[in-house]
Amino acid sequence: MTLAPDEASASDAADRTVIGANLSLPLFRTLSGVLAGHSYLKVVVDRTEDTWHLLDTSAHPFHVDYIATRVLGMTADELDADLDAFNASVYMAPGRRFLLGVLSLHCDEEADGTERLFLVLETTEADTMDGTLLKDFYDYVRARVDGRLPLLLKPANHGQEHELASISEARVPRILSQQLFGNRTRTCLNMGVAEGRLRYFRSLDEYRGAAVDLGWSDIVAMPCLPDDVPRVAGFVNTEPTTPLSHTNVLASGWGIPNAIVRDLNALVKRHGLADAWVRYSVQEDTITLERLAGPPELEQPVWHQQRIRIDTPLLADAPIMALHRLRRADRDSYGTKAANLGELHHVLDSRTADLTTFYTRPRPPRPDLLAHLASRLGEPEAPAQRLRVLAAECVAQAVRAPRGVAVPFRLHHLYLTSSPALQQGIGKLKMALELDALDVIDSISLDLQHLMQNMPMPDEIARAITGSVPKLLDEGRRLVVRSSSNAEDLPGFSAAGIYDSVTTVRGADQLLDAVRHVWVSLLSPRSVRLRHQVGISLDDTYMGVIIQEYAPADLGGVLVTCNPTRRGDFRNVYLNCTAGSPERVVDGTVLPHQYLYNTVEGGGRTVAVGSTGTDLAASTRASLARLALVGRLLQSHFSEDDPDGALDIEWLMTDEGAFQLVQVRPYAQ
Repeated sequence: MTLAPDEASASDAADRTVIGANLSLPLFRTLSGVLAGHSYLKVVVDRTEDTWHLLDTSAHPFHVDYIATRVLGMTADELDADLDAFNASVYMAPGRRFLLGVLSLHCDEEADGTERLFLVLETTEADTMDGTLLKDFYDYVRARVDGRLPLLLKPANHGQEHELASISEARVPRILSQQLFGNRTRTCLNMGVAEGRLRYFRSLDEYRGAAVDLGWSDIVAMPCLPDDVPRVAGFVNTEPTTPLSHTNVLASGWGIPNAIVRDLNALVKRHGLADAWVRYSVQEDTITLERLAGPPELEQPVWHQQRIRIDTPLLADAPIMALHRLRRADRDSYGTKAANLGELHHVLDSRTADLTTFYTRPRPPRPDLLAHLASRLGEPEAPAQRLRVLAAECVAQAVRAPRGVAVPFRLHHLYLTSSPALQQGIGKLKMALELDALDVIDSISLDLQHLMQNMPMPDEIARAITGSVPKLLDEGRRLVVRSSSNAEDLPGFSAAGIYDSVTTVRGADQLLDAVRHVWVSLLSPRSVRLRHQVGISLDDTYMGVIIQEYAPADLGGVLVTCNPTRRGDFRNVYLNCTAGSPERVVDGTVLPHQYLYNTVEGGGRTVAVGSTGTDLAASTRASLARLALVGRLLQSHFSEDDPDGALDIEWLMTDEGAFQLVQVRPYAQ
């Protein structure tokens, strides 16, 4: 490699950065690093000097640091003192001097089986380049890259997609993120490392035949894991799924590795991994399965000693209560879900909660993110007190809480104690749990469920339930009946997907059946075993019930106020959605649309378009960006002692375009 004379000052023995040279494939490989399995190279175009800088990735991990210290001669302290303003000057200013991007090397397979290398150019996700700047950036790089390598521009956010829409693809060839990474062979869902025996099932029937023998030292691999998978050492999905599926929420709560490994069949054949002992590592950008020489010396996992504490349930004379009258403190009488919906009503109605605390926290070298929040709320110069008002108004105007009633633990307790046979069966289950008699726990649980399903609802309880929603019953409205236990949504125990809800309820008889069905789900063999594993006593476990009017929805989904695959990312909210109910997102029925929305600098990008194969309309994506910001603001209130504690929010977008939040709970991280 030959450096121009003026390059000596920009390069030393430990820094191979090149200025002004054309980029060949060997030079690319010399300077590049590896991210998500692809070689990449950071580039800086200096429009004033009409040159570009090819950064040595190992020496310069950040564009901004390089420009400030190596090009402009600033000290690191000077940069840190005004970091946000400097970032704005290089990422957002229309007349900016520098254009910052990343070149990554990819490989495609031609029809004849030969491989074709190509380069992809993109900016950072917060970059607001307009169409002219994007075209100029592409042209500058294209003219200096080996002409034998195709170069495609990848818009980094929805704003750039919009800007490029008026420029022909012949003029600026491009590729979307979902096109580039939609067929990625391996994808991190939940980071972690486990050693165990790989149990690879090609079908659900094959899994069902062996499920009873699965234990804590097994790593379960199959196309799509079922929601009732037991607690094991790790999960491997061989077909695409979403980080917000029930099984990945469980993996996150249990702290076990989970990934999509679409080439598992080839790995198993090549390395003889079927039923072998393996070391399974899932990191943000690297996923490996390595065969071990033999069974490792495994200690029982931490969760075998883990004990989850729940507060004593209150079984006193609590009435069936309208959701809007509940507060968070009522969770010991009505369950976490119901209490959080009541708290949501209070936040929306009172507009007094401070929803800015996430943005007040220091993010070194920044003292806080309040200036960014002010920009997101449309008043860049607003002081802190004004921001509290704007945040409360933003949330209240954007979303609404569901109307309905909450059935307290007291009625569940009355139902359980109304039958001597039921009490006797519960006594047998308690004894089996105390003796850790795992071989009979499932059968006793199933017997109890059968008994409850066929046991009449006592008149006192039936009248209380049907009398709580008389108008909805008289008008024949469709109702939704949801679980609200005190043994879910807990730190270290999310219980995602282990209790039932019923979404197609009409009339008094169906309502009573649905309430009983939800109560029965508390005694499913799986829920009993999972609670027992973490020390939650059957004596302290009760089920509240939420009864709501069904709300038809054009779109439904789930958002979490974090990036579940990059835990250090404090900017982004991850949002999944599909037509209809949010249940379709988490149960794996369909592959949802997946988005990341930046709630600091703004903007959003499409991660995947799901089963539909097409993206949502730009206007819908803009509405989802606002919803993501609302989720971030609510995090400040609902995360209580830790404003960085992420939320898991289920939502509906009605045919009127309004958002209704149907669940707000902590996200298991």
